[in-house]
This record gives sequence, C-alpha cells and structure tokens, in this order.
Amino acid sequence: MILTFDGSSVDGSAYIDVVHLARETPPWLDDSVLAWSTYGLALFGVLMTIGWWHARRAGAAASVTALAMPFVVVVAYGVDTALKLVVREDRPCQSLRVTTLEACPAPGDWSFPSNHAAIAAAAAVALLFVSRRLGAIAAVAAGAMAAARIWVGAHYPHDVLAGVVVGALVALLAMSALRRRAETLARRLTATRLRPLLVVAP
Repeated sequence: MILTFDGSSVDGSAYIDVVHLARETPPWLDDSVLAWSTYGLALFGVLMTIGWWHARRAGAAASVTALAMPFVVVVAYGVDTALKLVVREDRPCQSLRVTTLEACPAPGDWSFPSNHAAIAAAAAVALLFVSRRLGAIAAVAAGAMAAARIWVGAHYPHDVLAGVVVGALVALLAMSALRRRAETLARRLTATRLRPLLVVAP
C-alpha cells in the first residue's frame, strides 16, 4: 500500500518560520550550518573509527561490537529509505515553494523520513554500546544534524523526528541482539585472518 500525504499540513508553519529565520541570520552562520548539513555525517565515521580503535584494547568481544556499527548504520539507512518509498512525501521546498539554503531536490527525492537524521541517530546509539563518551558526543552531533536539515530547508520537523526514531530504534534492536552474541562471534573470528581487527597484537 502506497501512502501519500502533504507534510505541510503537519508542521509546515514551523518549517516556514525556521526557513525565514535562516534568511535573517549572518551569512557565516548559514554557511556553517550548510557545511555541517552537507559534510557532517563524516564525523560519525570518524567517531566509529575511534571507537573501534579503543575497543581493540578492551578485547575481541568489544571489537566485534565496534566493527558492527557501520553495518548497523547501513541497515538503519535501508529501513529509512524503504519508508521513503512507501510514504512518498514531497520535499517541503516543493510543496511550499520557498527559497532554501540548500538547493531544492528534484521531484521523487522524497522527504519522509530524513536519511541524514536516521544515519546520525543510528550511529549515536550504536556508539553508546561501544563508548559512552563517544556516544554522548555523537548524540549531540545527531541533534545538530537533525536541526541543520530543517534549517537548510531540506526537511520538515516531523521528517527529522521520524528519522531519529527510525535510526535509533534500528540501532538499539540490532546492537542489543549483537551484544548477546558478541563473545561467541569473537571466539570464532579471532581464529580467522580477521584477528588483527579484533585484538592488539602482543
């Protein structure tokens, strides 16, 4: 079943308020938010790499959990993208015909839920299973990413909220299931050529 709805009826007025506010702020702030919106997801890759590097010193089971993070994020992205194809909500810049900081995507590039928000939230939750400190940093960054996607005009508020929920829920379920099998997987993988990825060489 294909659902179609006009997101402007949900929180279009709030979206317009944010877009108008973005027009009135200093250019340096808009440029910074736009850069974060465009390239900020790279930070989560860096945090996951750091998490894995430190996990190797904690043992093979911790390393298995850390190495699973990128795969969990990909799964969350896949679930989020599947929802986009079901809901098929037009981008707010198309429905409301407003000028935004980010170029308005072509029709068919659906808005609900936000992929950026889902990826960021999934990475943050996955990182919490590896390092509370890195997870906390990622959680703040995920909130900033969600806000940025509204600020640049790419999404309605409900788009990013849904993206955060989808990403966080998928990561929570996947990482919880993995943690119960981490020891078993670690024993198997340390007997393979993947051992250097799991433990620090003596």
